[in-house]
Amino acid sequence: MTGLLLAAAVGLATGVLSGFGIGGGSLLMLWLTCVMGVGQRDAAGMNLLYFLACAPPALWSHWKNGLIGKKASLFCMLAGIPLSILGCLLAGWLELSLIRRGFGVLLLWIGIREIFSKPKE
Repeated sequence: MTGLLLAAAVGLATGVLSGFGIGGGSLLMLWLTCVMGVGQRDAAGMNLLYFLACAPPALWSHWKNGLIGKKASLFCMLAGIPLSILGCLLAGWLELSLIRRGFGVLLLWIGIREIFSKPKE
C-alpha cells in the first residue's frame, strides 16, 4: 500500500511539474528506471502515455493565459508533424545504443547551456 501511495505521489508531483513546463516527464523516466527498475524502453512508453494525459491541461492553461504565440505554434505544428514521422522512421533504422548516446549528449548540452546562460532582462 505504501508503494502505491508513493507512486501516486510521484505521479502527481511530476504531473504538476509537467504543467509548469519543467520536465516532469524526464523526472518520471528517472523514477521509473532508477527507482522502480523499469526498463528504459518500457519507461519511455509509459512516459508517452503520461504525456498524453498531462499535455492537454497544460496547453489549455498556457493558451488561456496568453503564454503561447500563435505564429510560433502554427510553425511548430506544421514542421513538427512531418519531422516526427521522419524521426520515428529514422529511429527504427538506428541502433538503440546510438540513440541512447545521442539523447544523453543532448541532455548534457541542454543542462550545460542552462547552467551558463545569462538571464534575459
